[in-house]
Amino acid sequence: MPKAIKETKKPKAAKKATPMGEQVKSAAPVKKKAAVKKAAAPEIQRLRIRVAAYEHKLLDASVKQIMDTALRHGAQIRGPVPLPTEIKKYTVNRSTFIYKDSREQFEMRVHKRLIDIENPTPNLIEALTNLTLPSGVNIDVKML
Repeated sequence: MPKAIKETKKPKAAKKATPMGEQVKSAAPVKKKAAVKKAAAPEIQRLRIRVAAYEHKLLDASVKQIMDTALRHGAQIRGPVPLPTEIKKYTVNRSTFIYKDSREQFEMRVHKRLIDIENPTPNLIEALTNLTLPSGVNIDVKML
């Protein structure tokens, strides 16, 4: 005679009471899958250059000079990407006392460009540091 196979019962989910008195079933614990290791892809180093200036013509000339230097050293370039122009407005009283409702407004516009250079070589970095750019051009360089 074959032996009787015992059926195993799954544990019932515990019921929790909510503040309003209703009963809600809690979810059964979820088993986590083993983490799958991904193959490590070679990281691409990137040199991110942000250039800012008050005059857009001066800014474009500086960006062109940076781009020419990078292309001369055989670098892969993305950009220049024009970023939004930052406008700072200042309001000044023209006069005091009776005519203080008369005001004058001034603004400063900061034009910005973004250039990404992928996998820069040491020769390229040295060439970029030796560039002489006009005054009034602000350069921000980051390694990503």
